[in-house]
Amino acid sequence: AVAVEGRYAYVGVGPRLVVLDVADPARPVEVGRTDVLPGVVEGVAVSGSYAYVADGYEGLRVIDVSDPASPREVGFVDTPGYASGVAVSGSYAYVADGDSGLRVIDVSDPASPREVGFVDTPGWAEGVAVAGSYAYVADGWSGLRVIDVSDPASPREVGLVDTPDWAYDVAVAGSYAYVADGDSGLRVIDVSDPASPRE
Repeated sequence: AVAVEGRYAYVGVGPRLVVLDVADPARPVEVGRTDVLPGVVEGVAVSGSYAYVADGYEGLRVIDVSDPASPREVGFVDTPGYASGVAVSGSYAYVADGDSGLRVIDVSDPASPREVGFVDTPGWAEGVAVAGSYAYVADGWSGLRVIDVSDPASPREVGLVDTPDWAYDVAVAGSYAYVADGDSGLRVIDVSDPASPRE
C-alpha cells in the first residue's frame, strides 16, 4: 500500500506505516514509522494531517502524521470484514471491507471515528475510489460497482460493470474509472453516466 502527499510517501510495510521523504525521487529517505499496528497495512489514504490505514481484520486505523518523524495512531474503528482499501473525501473515509462491502466512516473527529453507513456489495470489496458523490468499488468477481454516497448514512448502488476477471483496485480521473482486473489487465470504464458505466 502506498499514498503520496506533498513531499512524503506513506508506505505499508507489513504491520507498520512508514513515512518516506521523496522530495528527491532518486533518493527517498525514511523519516518515520509507526509502532506495530494490529493488522497488516492493506491500503492507505492521506488527508490533511492524517493517514487512514485499511488494516485487514483490524479495521480502519487513523494515524496522525502532522510530525512525519513520529507518526502515531490516534483512533480506530473495527469494521466487520477485512479492510483492504480506503479512500477519504471530506469528513468521511470509505473502506473496502471484503465480504462486508463498503463501509462509510465519519472521521470528523479522528480520535473517535464511527461508522455511519454501509452497502453490502455482492463480491469481495478490494479497492475503492471516491469522486464527487460517488464511490467506485473494485468488488472482486463482481467487477466495478458504482455507489451513490451523497447521503453517507444511506449509500446505494446505482451502476455496475461486470469485468472479466477479479477487480482488485480502482482509480478515477475525470469521466473514467481504471480497474486493475487480475489476469484481464487494465479495464477503462466510462463513468460519465454513473448509472450506466461502460467499458
